[in-house]
Amino acid sequence: MRVVIAGGHGQIALRLEKLLAERGDQAVGIIRKPEQTGKLEALKAEPVVLDLEQSDVDTVAAVLSGADAAVFAAGAGPGSGTERKDTVDRAAAALFAAAAEQAGVRRHIQIGSMGADNPDAPGLDPTFAVYLKAKKAAEDDLRERDLDWTILRPGALTNDPGTGKVLIADKTGRGPVPRDDVAAVVVALLNAPKSIKRTIELISGDASIEEATQQL
Repeated sequence: MRVVIAGGHGQIALRLEKLLAERGDQAVGIIRKPEQTGKLEALKAEPVVLDLEQSDVDTVAAVLSGADAAVFAAGAGPGSGTERKDTVDRAAAALFAAAAEQAGVRRHIQIGSMGADNPDAPGLDPTFAVYLKAKKAAEDDLRERDLDWTILRPGALTNDPGTGKVLIADKTGRGPVPRDDVAAVVVALLNAPKSIKRTIELISGDASIEEATQQL
């Protein structure tokens, strides 16, 4: 399986690329900076230097051509301003999805955020509210596309070692989840028909990843 990952140098993406390589798949990571190529190559992933904020549908579709699946794992990051929340978390996600449509890559997994369905909740930090609105707009855009999409909303991300034990459901409630387990769940979802056309949440739990995806 050839899987193209937007945000290929991100913390979840690097874990995902490693897992895909270990099972014999080809991971293609879209990255912004040439100096990031070595890290992907060390994981046996194929780096593609391309700035999604400055690109167009045709260019991104050319990268996606021949892929079996697309994963949007990009994000502006906590240190970015409100403008990049829109250009990355919304616009780049929409561009990536449009390019997948054009390239005929039907399987599409987009990593979203818990709370995206209520970005106007009282008491939110203003910058975080902008982030949630961008995520919601990206999700709304994806739902309208002719793709076999899944939106995955993980809980509070940690760098703890993965446990392989998770809870996946339409609504899980708040909770933490290691990035290791998020990446492993993405791998499992690539071939999980029950997850198609669904927005699902993910936190640590008691079921194995295989069990949790089968029980969706």
